[in-house]
Amino acid sequence: MVATGQPGSVLWFTGLSGAGKSTIAAAVAGELRRRGVATEYLDGDILRQMAPTGFSREERDAHVKRTGFLASRLEHHGVTVVCALISPYTDTRRHVRRLCERFVEIHVATPLEECERRDVKGLYARARRGEIVHFTGIDDPYEPPEKAELVLDTTRLTVDESVARVLAAWESSCAQPAVARIDARE
Repeated sequence: MVATGQPGSVLWFTGLSGAGKSTIAAAVAGELRRRGVATEYLDGDILRQMAPTGFSREERDAHVKRTGFLASRLEHHGVTVVCALISPYTDTRRHVRRLCERFVEIHVATPLEECERRDVKGLYARARRGEIVHFTGIDDPYEPPEKAELVLDTTRLTVDESVARVLAAWESSCAQPAVARIDARE
């Protein structure tokens, strides 16, 4: 979608694997598009398919920084960018925040036990058996945001409730009211 004069912004979803980031972020992106907002959705797993990378701290940081840079460029051109990445490290998220002008950090704060229960791919079980290394929340840390603009506990909120809260946070901090049109007949 072509930017329409609305200032761009970045909605950055962070949380453990299985927390609900992608589900909520995709729904938010869909609703923004429905409202006519120039929107791009960047999902960490999908971006990894384009440029495969590993899961060491350095590789994760590089992946998050690349995505953050892309988001900041789109934002500069009036696009609202919805990003869903585990992005486990505080310093890297701070780096991305500094790249962006209108940045809303959304911590999908689903407890580890619930993420493991939801894990349809069996990744947590494999990580606990040592078959996957550098798995966030198991043998690699997740540093929760200290000052996220929004925290969502998906054990208490539905997807629709989460989307509504994200959109409200976006509207209050990023959305610019549409310029009033003057009717030439007046």
